Amino acid sequence: MSRRGFLTASAGVAAALGLASTPARADAQERPFGRYGSPARRLTPGTLYVDPQGRGDFATVQAAVSAATGTGRTLVLAPGVYRETVAVDVTRTEATWIGASEDPRDIVIVYDNAAGTPKPGGGTHGTTGSATTTVQADGFTARWITFANDWLRADHPDITGTQAVAIKVQGDRSSFTHCRFLGHQDTLYADSMALGTFARQYYSHCYVEGDVDFVFGRATAVYEDCHFRTLNRTDLAAAPYGFVFAPSTAVANPRGHLVTRSRVSSEAPDGSYKLARPWVPGSDTTARPMLTVRDTHLGRGIDAVAPYTNMSDTYPWQNQRFAEYHNTGPGAAITVPENRPQLTDAQAESATREAYLGDWKPWQEAC
Repeated sequence: MSRRGFLTASAGVAAALGLASTPARADAQERPFGRYGSPARRLTPGTLYVDPQGRGDFATVQAAVSAATGTGRTLVLAPGVYRETVAVDVTRTEATWIGASEDPRDIVIVYDNAAGTPKPGGGTHGTTGSATTTVQADGFTARWITFANDWLRADHPDITGTQAVAIKVQGDRSSFTHCRFLGHQDTLYADSMALGTFARQYYSHCYVEGDVDFVFGRATAVYEDCHFRTLNRTDLAAAPYGFVFAPSTAVANPRGHLVTRSRVSSEAPDGSYKLARPWVPGSDTTARPMLTVRDTHLGRGIDAVAPYTNMSDTYPWQNQRFAEYHNTGPGAAITVPENRPQLTDAQAESATREAYLGDWKPWQEAC
């Protein structure tokens, strides 16, 4: 069954699979926006309410985004599945999106474009164009929302461009708390607006799932207390099934992706996934991808003997900036030391959220 099927399946089945909204709470019909007010009782003059059943200011997220011009606007999303693409341009800074039920399973923004999906008027979407949600503005905050792309390879055997992005984040100071990111290939695209722009992003208590390069991009991104899950694949006869991380950090950027106090689990066979491979895009052949995974539990799905591999032999992973520190679990076992570069205690002192994010401290923001 496709993700689209999961999202429209019965509440019991969908909830068990973790892919659709849970049954509505008893007060959801009377108070679809929970403790966050309503169109009759706005939290602030800059707050807009979105509800697919028509009880808000708008029925779609994009309509609310289009109306929320300027800076500092808040969108409160009622429970529901929002099947649409959404784009937040650079002018809509300091925006906040809140899932009203405070459970991300209740609020799902989803669409099904892939890189190879034909566009109206000709051509295909490409990886960037496949994104269900695109955020370019600085200062974006999201809480308790699921961002998904439910395109499946099995449904489209004629399409070879199988990248299907759930969200592409390009703005500086982008923060996601208690959010879920669902997809297969290229689920979470943590990027920046330009090669010389070092966008900082923070993901806390989030869940990300996928198979190929499903957390990738050139942003300075911190993942704290997050859960990454690798999916099973019946279309492949042998490992590797995929790769969790594919950073593309610019050579001038001293900070790439940092994973701390998190865990990587799997529904695939033991050792069938690589932890990471470096992405050196054709648009930036000088990139020197950077990933540090520390204080994180790596489950049996990760190949402990050879957790890293090349995307291109021209850019071997050993020449990039990959490192680990104090990881645990069967996928973290150091059996071939040269395959698992480790930080020293002194180096680990600068591999922290504070060092990566500087004067921006999103973990101090009130929910």
